[in-house]
Amino acid sequence: MAQVFAHGQLRLYLLSLLEGGPRHGYELITALQDRFGGTYRPSAGTVYPRLARLEEEGLVRRTDEGRKATYALTDAGLAELQERRSDLAFLEEGIAETVRERAEQLRDDVRGSMRGLRADLAAAAQQARAGAVPRGPSPADEARHASHVRRMEAEALLQRFRDEVRADLRRTDAAGRLSQLTLDTVRTVLDSALGAVRGTLR
Repeated sequence: MAQVFAHGQLRLYLLSLLEGGPRHGYELITALQDRFGGTYRPSAGTVYPRLARLEEEGLVRRTDEGRKATYALTDAGLAELQERRSDLAFLEEGIAETVRERAEQLRDDVRGSMRGLRADLAAAAQQARAGAVPRGPSPADEARHASHVRRMEAEALLQRFRDEVRADLRRTDAAGRLSQLTLDTVRTVLDSALGAVRGTLR
């Protein structure tokens, strides 16, 4: 897999993930995986050494809780994050582009699989017409596969929407121009969209 983060970017992104409150290392790994729509999951061997370095620099504080450790931003870590808001906004744009590219690749792979399934069904139908025992997916299997394809495409669309809006929000926030009206609009529009989409799922 190609490198996802350039030098120093994962360090900055870990600080941003901790801005919302203390987290375990595993929670940070999962948050990164979620941010990339499941297309990237950093290893523990990648994340924990960087957390240890951030602790050495006084940017995060580690608290041991039995067999687990919780990491939290220190005042120095928050100060660095505030100073590098523009860098973070640029990083978010790069992540959004990476996710879009990987989502496109996933859609292409799914469509390729769908074409293969249709070819198998066509071959099975031809065998049936020739009196052979039909092989391949049943209509129920095809319906389930088609449903899965549609779900994957819907999730890719949701991820793209999230990525683009989040990048815009971070860019506006970095410029100090995020208004209460924007927040109210986001809340209203998303609540309305959620209700409409759920209505089609019942």
